[in-house]
Amino acid sequence: MEFLEMKEKVLDQILSKQLIQATVSQPRAKSNEIKRVKLKPIEIKNMYHIQLEYQYERILKHENILLEEFPAIWEKLLEDFRQFHADFLEEKLQIQLSKKNKVMFKAEKTASVKQVNLSHNRKKNYLLDEHTPYPFLIRLGVQTAEGKVKKQKYDKFKQINRFIEFIDDTLVYLPKDKTVRILDFGSGKSYLTFALYHYLKIEKGLDIRVTGLDLKKEVIEECSQIAKDLNYDQLEFLVGDINDYNEETAVDMVVTLHACDVATDMALARAVKWNASVILSVPCCQHELNKQLEAPNLDIMLKHGLIKERFSALATDSIRAEILNMVGYEAQLVEFIDLENTPKNILIRAYRTGHKPTSKQMEAYQQFKQMLNAQPFLENELKEYLKTN
Repeated sequence: MEFLEMKEKVLDQILSKQLIQATVSQPRAKSNEIKRVKLKPIEIKNMYHIQLEYQYERILKHENILLEEFPAIWEKLLEDFRQFHADFLEEKLQIQLSKKNKVMFKAEKTASVKQVNLSHNRKKNYLLDEHTPYPFLIRLGVQTAEGKVKKQKYDKFKQINRFIEFIDDTLVYLPKDKTVRILDFGSGKSYLTFALYHYLKIEKGLDIRVTGLDLKKEVIEECSQIAKDLNYDQLEFLVGDINDYNEETAVDMVVTLHACDVATDMALARAVKWNASVILSVPCCQHELNKQLEAPNLDIMLKHGLIKERFSALATDSIRAEILNMVGYEAQLVEFIDLENTPKNILIRAYRTGHKPTSKQMEAYQQFKQMLNAQPFLENELKEYLKTN
């Protein structure tokens, strides 16, 4: 079978909704950070999608695309990978490509016609099972005593599970030979703090000590009582501000959720100075750049207050991620939860690598900053760390 014939045959089956599952592997280039890509059909809001699961060395990323977007993805996959295994409704395919795209093709008819259960695929396989009672979720009012997720708390349950997915991804970065020290700044009602503790301590058996910090005394008192009642003896809650907390000299993971404006930057700076291995931060309202922003070439956008506000927020988080990249972290901006639940859905995820920035990287950052007339608080906090090779 010729390459073009194979390409069209597979594409036709996928576009005609015959796919059950598939795996693309064997990267053509050693430099490709993606080791394999898994494909499966799912249904989102009654619309057929293909979900792509990108498998890196230590993390997974997911992308859901509409069927009409798949041909371009298929072209890219064939450019980057040499092996394709797929289960379709009526046959299995195994395809191996040479460096020059010579095709080794094997097709095997299935004994009986299979079916794709999209409604089953639509159900999320949560790390915390929605039918299992968890004492902390019951106590926090997310589940009933029988372990059923309350209808009005289902969005919160999804948010908790999404957060747990990020926590699960961090496991390879956390130390294995000592107590893992974790700080949660602005812990609030502490749904995610309790979830983090439960997953790492009870589900994974890690030796951890967690501190939740918040300014609201009554909230801290309530959370402290819940932790005591659940026998979470390595989880404490303290009244305090990010700037005033000076009890630690080294921390392994720093978490911030909706710390307002430069409070997020304060927490990020503190995490870097503690040499934290993992940073997970969901920013909140962001006013600093909005007040500074002066970019005549963007006036068509920025003359609209709503657009200026959103642009400022996106640019602020981009600057934060780039600064973290330049002070020894691998930083990414990822979707925390669906936009339909909250517009504050970006999570800054950073893992410590120790890499120093290149001159080219620093120059690109300076140009972007100057274009916006930005004077980032975080840059000033970390200026001693911003040194090139």
